[in-house]
Amino acid sequence: MILTMQHVAYGVGERFLLRDVSLNVARGEVVVIIGPNGAGKSTLLRLAAGLGPATEGKILLGGHDITTLSEARKAGLRAMLAQNSPAQARFTVRELAYMGGLHAGRACSAVAMAGHVRAALEQVGLLAMADRDITSLSGGERQRAHYARVLVQLRSAAGGQGLLLLDEPVSAQDLARQGLVLNVARAHARQGGACLMVLHDLNWAACVADRIIVLRNGRIEGDGRPEQIVSAGLLRDVFGLVTERVPVHAVTGRPFVVPHDIVGHDFSEQNGE
Repeated sequence: MILTMQHVAYGVGERFLLRDVSLNVARGEVVVIIGPNGAGKSTLLRLAAGLGPATEGKILLGGHDITTLSEARKAGLRAMLAQNSPAQARFTVRELAYMGGLHAGRACSAVAMAGHVRAALEQVGLLAMADRDITSLSGGERQRAHYARVLVQLRSAAGGQGLLLLDEPVSAQDLARQGLVLNVARAHARQGGACLMVLHDLNWAACVADRIIVLRNGRIEGDGRPEQIVSAGLLRDVFGLVTERVPVHAVTGRPFVVPHDIVGHDFSEQNGE
C-alpha cells in the first residue's frame, strides 16, 4: 500500500474533525473522497500529506510511519494540490512548474528536469502559456499551473510513482478541462502511482474512481466501488436529498445523478452545512 491510515483522529481543542478513520490506497488506484461540506475531507488529505500530526492513530506513507520521514523524503513520496494555491509572486508558468522539482537536487539532471516540466505543462494544457506570468492567468489556468508543479515534484523524485493528493482539482475548470485534469490523475495511477482526491461532483467521482470513500461528520460511512456507493440511499442519508432513481450509464455501467431529479429540493437545511 502506498498509503495506510489506521484509526486516525484529529482534533482542535475539544472538537474532533476526524474520528477513527482507517483506509488504504494501493498503487494503480484512484480513490475519491466525497461528503458534505465540513465533513473533514480536506483535513484528511492534509494528514495524508504529512502536513500536520494526527491526534490519534498511525499513518504509513510508502510503508513508513509518516512522522519519521524527513520533509525531503515525504516530498518524493507524495505531492498535494490544495484547493487554493498562492499566485501573488511574479513567476512564469514554466518557473512555477520547475519549483516542483527543487527538492530533487542532484537526483534529477537539468535535461531530465526540463523534460519533466515540458511534459507536465503539455499534459495540463499550458505548454503554449509557459512564458506567461502566472498572475496574468485565469483562476482555472493558475490551478492547472500548480497541478503541473506537483506532477513535476513526483516525476523528478519518485519517477512518477508517488501519491498524488488532489483537493477539489476541478473547482475552477470548465467541463472540458475538468475531464483533462481527471484523466491526468487516472494516467498517473495507471503508470504506477496512485491518487487520492476530494471531489464534490458525484458524477465525476463515479466516473473516475476505482473506489469512493464517503466521509460525514469526520467518520468514514462507506468505502467501495462507485456502483456500490452512489445510490439514492447515499443522497438521502449523507446529503439529505430525496430522489427516486440513480440511473446507470449504458456503456460504463457506472451510476450518475440527474440534477433535474433534485431541483426544487429545499437546500436551506441541507445536511452537513
